[in-house]
Amino acid sequence: MRLIETSVDISADTNDVWNILVDFDRYAEWNPFIVHARGTAVRGTLLEITMRLEDREMTFTPRVTEVEPGRHLQWLGQFRIPKVFDGRHEFIIEPAPHGATLRHRESFAGLLPPFLGSMLARTAAAFEQFNLAIKARAEGTA
Repeated sequence: MRLIETSVDISADTNDVWNILVDFDRYAEWNPFIVHARGTAVRGTLLEITMRLEDREMTFTPRVTEVEPGRHLQWLGQFRIPKVFDGRHEFIIEPAPHGATLRHRESFAGLLPPFLGSMLARTAAAFEQFNLAIKARAEGTA
């Protein structure tokens, strides 16, 4: 298993961060990593996600696996065949003295992740871009 984990401190209320996070229809307005998203943050539903890594876009349909409003969103994306390339994407929002901390991570399992080191490094950089963009949006500086 491979893991990417990032975090960002945001000077905004945890509920404000959550509302931006689950407003998938507006991702194209602010998000440089997930440039298109459609669906609802309801456990068991499928999302339609388009991610941009540098100049390449990939669209997939992960299933929402965990939702704790205001705190935790998780989805599982799988390659066409399970256990070849599975990505469990998570957002965890925690209260902090300055407002909120957003932990953004993904664990990759299956046969392919051990061979995708450079792609995972680019994904980590894209997570950081996402983090800065949601921070700017939540703090009203977008």
